[in-house]
Amino acid sequence: MNILSHKQIEQYHQQGYCAPVDIMPESDAQALRDELERCERDYPEHIHGKKRNNTHHFLKFMDNIVFHPRVVGAVQDILGPDLLLYGSVLFIKEPESAGYVSWHQDGIYMGLQPLNFITPWVALTHSNPTNGCMSVIPGSHKDAIRQHHDSFGEDNILTRGQKVENVNENDAVDLILKPGQMSLHHPQLIHGSKPNLSQDRRIGIALQAYITPDVKQTVGKGYALHISGEDKFNHFQMATRPKADANPNDIKWRNSVEKDWSEILYNGAKVTREY
Repeated sequence: MNILSHKQIEQYHQQGYCAPVDIMPESDAQALRDELERCERDYPEHIHGKKRNNTHHFLKFMDNIVFHPRVVGAVQDILGPDLLLYGSVLFIKEPESAGYVSWHQDGIYMGLQPLNFITPWVALTHSNPTNGCMSVIPGSHKDAIRQHHDSFGEDNILTRGQKVENVNENDAVDLILKPGQMSLHHPQLIHGSKPNLSQDRRIGIALQAYITPDVKQTVGKGYALHISGEDKFNHFQMATRPKADANPNDIKWRNSVEKDWSEILYNGAKVTREY
């Protein structure tokens, strides 16, 4: 779709990320935030801090984000026309909260090979250093997957609190986004984020990740959603799109995906948590 400029594509390949990418007006992002917060009120047992994964399987507004033509088009500009979506994660930091994300690489724990995938991070609020925006280590995607240590830190938002040691934080770049903008990052890029010190929520949606159909799930069963183009490999069990919010069959499917994700994300771990 040619959403990204040549300069943005070059930035992704050379630095391991691309940001900011304009997706929608701020007013549209606010409307999506309103819809998210309505769903939090209406379906509290299915969407909350520890039930934050794969809500696109049963919420229409999330499905709309997943299939947003500018989101999909930007990924296609890098990966090509054939795409599946592996999953989604709501990264919400409440006001003046201690939650943070340790330095890590996505490719270490998702059980996907080869690493032909991209994660868009869509901002529904401002995302800046004050409220804990994503920070990245440019060019770190060119190195191999590094050893991670599972910390299981109480305030660490990641499942295992997995982190890369000895990161030179002087090299870090903050990905500052307005509502309606997104970033794209490579599965080997080292990234993390600090706590939200502001008085408003910081809301981001990680579409983790858009993959090419040749990618395989090496741990667990493997679920995905067809986004565009052809899938000649049939490596994944395929979801259908929700036609309405909180349909019981869609929630049942989401729960199956969640069980599979838990087995994948905690594979070999000494401790498991609820997210």
